[in-house]
Formats: sequence, structure tokens, C-alpha cells
Amino acid sequence: MLASVLLVDATGHEAEARAMMTKVGERLVEQKATKLPASKTAPQVTVYQLPATQAGTLPAGAPLQQPRQVAYALVGSALVVGDHLGQLSQVIAALPEGRADCLATLKSFDAIAAQCNKNVPADAARLRWYVDPLGYAKVYQTANPPREKRKGPDYVSIIARQGFDAVQAAGGILILSAGDHEICHHSMIYAPPLEGREALAPDRFDLAARMLQFPNSATIEPPAWVPREVASWGAMQWDIQTAFASVESLVDDIVGEKGVFDDVIASLKEDPDGPQIDVEKDLVACLGKRVSIVSDSVMPINTDSDRLVIAIEAVDAEKVAATVAKSMATDPDMKKVEFKEHVIWELIDRSSAIPRLEIDIPGGSVPHADEEDGGAHSRPKLRESDEKLLPHSAVTVAKGHLLIASHRDFLERVLESSDDSQSLSDAVDYTAMNKAVAQFFPSQLALRSFGRADRSIRPLYEMLKKGEMPKSKSVMGQVLNGVLGEGKEKKDKNLRQQKIDGSTLPDFALVSHYFGTLGAGMESLPNGWYMVGIALPKAKAKVDAEAAQ
Repeated sequence: MLASVLLVDATGHEAEARAMMTKVGERLVEQKATKLPASKTAPQVTVYQLPATQAGTLPAGAPLQQPRQVAYALVGSALVVGDHLGQLSQVIAALPEGRADCLATLKSFDAIAAQCNKNVPADAARLRWYVDPLGYAKVYQTANPPREKRKGPDYVSIIARQGFDAVQAAGGILILSAGDHEICHHSMIYAPPLEGREALAPDRFDLAARMLQFPNSATIEPPAWVPREVASWGAMQWDIQTAFASVESLVDDIVGEKGVFDDVIASLKEDPDGPQIDVEKDLVACLGKRVSIVSDSVMPINTDSDRLVIAIEAVDAEKVAATVAKSMATDPDMKKVEFKEHVIWELIDRSSAIPRLEIDIPGGSVPHADEEDGGAHSRPKLRESDEKLLPHSAVTVAKGHLLIASHRDFLERVLESSDDSQSLSDAVDYTAMNKAVAQFFPSQLALRSFGRADRSIRPLYEMLKKGEMPKSKSVMGQVLNGVLGEGKEKKDKNLRQQKIDGSTLPDFALVSHYFGTLGAGMESLPNGWYMVGIALPKAKAKVDAEAAQ
């Protein structure tokens, strides 16, 4: 059962709390809620039952929603509010003396608190949070069954089977107005190695979870080719070779049949009509451990304004380039373009479908080996779709990296950016954020990011204001369409209606000065990962950076 409880200290404001409860009761009655008789076990709790969702408002075959409850009580100076009488009763009973099995007794809770408290002033006003990710996902899945009956794999179960249950908890501290920072969060993902395994070793977890290998580095800085005025940049250390070796069991589990991943890799090498490349030897083995993402947008803002470049370090760039050329040359949708001394492969034919695995989220599903239409023992076919995640993608190998871009124009902009004076690393606001992040990670880290909030947020803001966010062709727009869609494709490929009415938003120019810079760092620890995120006001970042020069 999924239940929520809100506990508020109302010391000195008991009269206001009682007045608020009276007003809440009146509003619930206006919403056709029914006040239930007082419980014998918790007579001080007031409980209202909201009307159940009518069958006619749900899709055919969908289960009726259970009646929802609103329960609240003022116990001394403690205002307790929740959606389940039983849970509220337990909390009220534990208020005087606490309980032996409280959250603070968990090893994971203690480890997260100890790590995050190291860099937080004792007098800081804190918002603390903690969650068992897999446990919460299981309870949420049970409490919120899908409205439509779907076939396909159970991703929550797959995650647990594939070793990701090694991530036992996540939590942290959020601080508002922390000194020079507008916002600062300290977070930790608690994932100690399995018993008998060495900390930080590639085999500290089982199966697909072994891909969670992010080695620390002494420095992570933007390369000279990252343009100075981009919206955001981020880079992380990732053991790509271990990740590739670990993904086989995950793919097979998703599809529902062993050997699927190996068959795909073998076909790329042996199929006479294919590229005939050995993915592991010719590509994966030639890559390094640094993965970077650079983003920006072009004006005017529209459904296709977002730009993105993913850069993967190449330790043998010549071999990677040869492998890419061999692969792209056999694809009729790719066009070879000469740009100065570089060779770019650009996707030109959007009408030609590419195969992909569907993801079982609202708006799509993954074909599974045990589905009725394919037979219990037949291998599923990968569904073809004319929707691509990067519909205008362009690929090249340059500047020691495999570069994968959402649009050729942005890739060319990156290729032309080689003058150090025009690099992001020399920008005033980046320098200020770099200094702020370095205070928490003075020696090593596995991830670093930087973003200009105004440039990053503007495409989303403008699309919301126009009511066109569901039409967005950006990666984020397509993800939202999948997650928030209604589960059935429409003729215009628009899977959802915009949930937020942005028509009343002011012009972006009136609010842009409120958005400063964002930065984050992450360090891999023997028992998980520690992250710090910072938001600096725009004016403050500029003043600090200029003073440091």
C-alpha cells in the first residue's frame, strides 16, 4: 500500500492550525467528500472520503480507482495529515516516544546523512529527503496500475533481476539561499559493493548493474572545442568497455529471450548485406572513458530549435573513424559530407524507418517473447518506427572524439571552434561556477556540469507559452511525449495534450534575468556516489569571476 503522511510542527500556531483544518473540511464537503465516523483507535483523527472515479470516465477494461481518503489531526503542537487512517494512527502513536524501528536506524540512511552533512553548515536551514528507489517503484506500481492492459516486460522486476537492487537508497539535503548560492543540494546514492566484492571494482555488482562504473578523474574540464556561448556542457567518466560487456543480460531480459543481443552483434559482423564490423573490437575497445554532452538552441525558438552534441573520447581515433565510415557507407539513409578537413555522415532520409525496441511506458511497449501474437517460442521482431530520437543526426570523428550531433549545423559550429580564447573554459560565468564546485571536490570527481539557466530553459519556456511542447522534436520533448502520452498514437503523431496552459506566461525577456548559472559535480565513493549541485545568481557569478581575474 502506498500512503503519504505530512507532519508539521505547529508550535505557537495551534489556533491557526485548527482554523485551517475547519476550512479544509468545508472545502472537502464542497467537493462531495463524505465525513466518516470517528475511529475507535484514533478518535482525534478527522477522515473524509472522496468520491470514487466514475466507471464512465475510465477507458474500457480499466479497474475502478479505490476511494481516496484525506485524514488529519492536531496532536498537541503536531499537525498530521495523510491519505490513510492506519498510517496516520501509527505516526500519532509514535509521537511521544518515537519507535525502535525508525528510519534513522537504517545503515543506508546513516551513511547518506554522514556524507551529506560533511559540507553543510550546522545552522543551515535544510530540506532533507530519502528514498528506497526500487522499493518505492514496486509500491507505486502496485498502487497505480495502468489504465490500459499492456503486454510486455515488467521493467521494475527486470531492474531488480539485473542487479540494480544494489542501489539501496538515495537521499540528501537541499539548502535555499546558502551564502552566495541561490540553491545548493548535497545528495548521495547509496550502493555499497556486494558482500565479498572489492569497492570500486568493475565486478562489485552483478549482471547489468556492472555498467554503473564511473571512475574518478583528477580533472574534468571543457575541451577547447566547446564553444564559449553554449547553453550547457557536461562530462562524466564512464567505463564503456565494462558497460558493453554488461548489457547483454539486460537486452535479453527486456526482449524475453536469451541470445538476442549476441545475435544482433553477430549480424553486424557476419551479415553480407550489413556493415561487417566487430562492434567490440573495432569500436568499443577504441573508446576512452570520457563522455561529454554540449547543448544549445537556435533562434527563433520552434519545435526543432534544440541542438545537441554527444562526444565520446576516442583512444584510437583513426580506427573509430574507419569503423564509422564502414558502417555509414552501407546505410542508404546516410550522406557523406565534406566539411573542411572533416568527413561528416548526415541522416538525410527521414521517411525510411529504423528498427528500435519500444519502451513500455505510456505511449509504447516492448515486444516480448511470450506475447500472444508471436507465439510462446518465437523470437520477436524489432518494431520499425518512422520516429527517430535524433531525426537530423550527423556523425563524425574529430578532435579525438566520436561526435554524434542532433543537427549538422551545430556539429559544424563545434568543429570550427578551436581558438582557446573562444572556449567555454575561459567564459566568466563558467570560471565562477568552476570555483564554486571545486570547493566540494578539490581532488577528484567523476562528473562535472555547467549550464546557463536562461539559455537552457528558454526553448521549453517558449514552447509552453505557445502550447506546442508536445510537438517538440528535441530529445526532452520526445521523452515527455512517451511518458505523458495517452498510450495510442494519433494520426498527427502527437501523443498527448499539453498539460500546462502557458499562454499567460510573460515574455521571456521580462524574466530571463532571474535565471543564473547551474553547476554540479559527482564523486564515486566506495559505497556509492556523492553529488553537489549549485545555482548561482547571474550577477553574482559575473562579479566573482571578474574579481578572480
